[in-house]
Amino acid sequence: MLAGRFAFNDSWPLTERSRDFDLGMILNCAVIDAVEPSHVGDLAVHHAACWECDLADNSLTWSGGVYDIFGLSRGCVVSRDDAVALYCEESRAIMERLRTDAIRQRRGFTLDAEIRPVTGGRRWIRLIAAPECERGRTMRLHGLKLII
Repeated sequence: MLAGRFAFNDSWPLTERSRDFDLGMILNCAVIDAVEPSHVGDLAVHHAACWECDLADNSLTWSGGVYDIFGLSRGCVVSRDDAVALYCEESRAIMERLRTDAIRQRRGFTLDAEIRPVTGGRRWIRLIAAPECERGRTMRLHGLKLII
């Protein structure tokens, strides 16, 4: 439990990804970015967004909705450290543990996490992550962030 709220977290092996989680079937970055909210932070349209983290340098690639979820200007450069700092402490600790396991064990995961957008307040998001592997090594994590 996180701050009195149910924290759903689950992990699945990469070999079962097609059964449990198919990013392309759920949401496509190109589709979500085609619909612009009236201004940053207007989440009436964007309730979900795609993201990717390149593990070689921890660089982030976000669809527009991720910026909206965190209350950031679309297209600004955000380091992973800056993004992680927007997670509330307990959620951040759980996320980092699941992330480490996902990379090491090549497993996807889901987590309900509490964040502090730069625009103020707090909100809950569902983080869905799946590893991308090349030659048996996890090279990237990618997934969805959804407001819940």
